[in-house]
Amino acid sequence: MRQVLRFRFLIVWSLILTLLTLAGNAGCFPASVWGAETSDFSDGDGRMETLPAAAVPAEVMAPSVILMEASSGQVICEKNADERRSPASVTKVMTLILIFDALDAGKIRLEDEVVTSARAKAMGGSQVFLEEGEVQTVETLIKCIVIASGNDASVAMAEYLAGTEEEFVRQMNERAKGLGMTNTHFVDCCGLTEDPEHLTTARDIAVMARELITRYPQIQNYSTIWMENITHVTKQGTKEFGLANTNKLLKMATDFRVTGLKTGSTSRAKYCLAATAEKDGVELIAAIMAAPDYKTRFSDARILLNYGYATCKLYRDTQMPELPELSVKGGKEKTVPLRYEEEFSYLGMNGEDFSAVEKTLQIPEEAQAPLEEDEKIGVIRYELNGTVLGEVGILTDAQVERAGYIDSLKMTVERFLFF
Repeated sequence: MRQVLRFRFLIVWSLILTLLTLAGNAGCFPASVWGAETSDFSDGDGRMETLPAAAVPAEVMAPSVILMEASSGQVICEKNADERRSPASVTKVMTLILIFDALDAGKIRLEDEVVTSARAKAMGGSQVFLEEGEVQTVETLIKCIVIASGNDASVAMAEYLAGTEEEFVRQMNERAKGLGMTNTHFVDCCGLTEDPEHLTTARDIAVMARELITRYPQIQNYSTIWMENITHVTKQGTKEFGLANTNKLLKMATDFRVTGLKTGSTSRAKYCLAATAEKDGVELIAAIMAAPDYKTRFSDARILLNYGYATCKLYRDTQMPELPELSVKGGKEKTVPLRYEEEFSYLGMNGEDFSAVEKTLQIPEEAQAPLEEDEKIGVIRYELNGTVLGEVGILTDAQVERAGYIDSLKMTVERFLFF
């Protein structure tokens, strides 16, 4: 036994002397010590094989419409969805996104008090008749925007968040750019403008509506309110004012649950609507632009939503395979935990049998340090009868630093002492 220990001791010291010599000659360990070559990994182009959008039902009258599934962003059907048109008050969907962004970031609170400026008071069109100097909470102003489409409330919130409406509009356009809304340009925060440069498309409306309802589902707490009173407290005294929802789809008989979202109309834009609904866990978004009258925009939305729920079936993987810890070469840690980038969902429109879906994990056997947290390391791919439905990225769930000289020496000693 003593001879074995003595033999191991001599081996360890020989290795230490060798490593010290290498370090002194090269200033660092050679790549061959660390096994610098890593397993090649390719996840392909990473694109989902998206089904082409169908034509809209013939009964739809508006010249520009689109129907989208919210969780996947899959377009179900469309007509002239990329024609640039005036959105009227549907503009306020982006205004609401920025408000909820600020709430989410902790920059403002629902209880914060906002003072109405003379400019906000002077806004025409749909309004809740705020007076200059009147104080309302952020939550009350959200209700005024969502339920009654208050232009005065929109400007009051824009000024509260950004100092001026102009700066707020700049932020709106920046946010739109980040969402890939390439055919959108906002000029004001409420859509009252007749400026010919204030434009968007049905597709871009669906994109921003999707961002609002999926990122901030609490919007339904406001967009489903049919009627509610607010209280004006001004120099003239205190009085109640009734808010009535402009989205009449909420009161129409449907086979699905209407959850919102925003109406709009001006002489230039005609009648617009971003309608959202839910049924059996599937959320759909219908965007209507330039309908000839207010009844048509609601009937078009109902036709589109009925078509969507009759056609679509959503597959959502709620039991994604458990991920192993990945071996790390040359790191301070020997393994790194992994996580999925997001949940996988896919919208089928051809009566697919999703019980036959096959899942394939594509991750390397090991990775080379250093590794950043949230670094993409692989994918899980979903296939049905040989067709790729899509994939979800697999990310590192921790950072792993490259092992230094002392770390390497320690690991080498441990490996030979306890083999």
